[in-house]
Amino acid sequence: MKKPPKAAFKGNKQSLPSKPCAVCARPMTWRKAWAKNWADVLYCSDACRQNKHSATKPNTP
Repeated sequence: MKKPPKAAFKGNKQSLPSKPCAVCARPMTWRKAWAKNWADVLYCSDACRQNKHSATKPNTP
C-alpha cells in the first residue's frame, strides 16, 4: 500500500511572528527549528551571519 503524501501546512502563516534580519532587513518568519531560541535569532542566512560586521544593532527594548 502506498502512503498518502504529507499534508502541507494548512494554518494561517500570516499569524506567525516575524522580525527583520539584522544585516539585510528582510523579514524573517518564525520557524519551528527556531522555537527554542527565537529571541536569539538575528540573521536570515549564513551569508548574513558572515557579513554581521556591516550590521547595525537592531532596536531592542
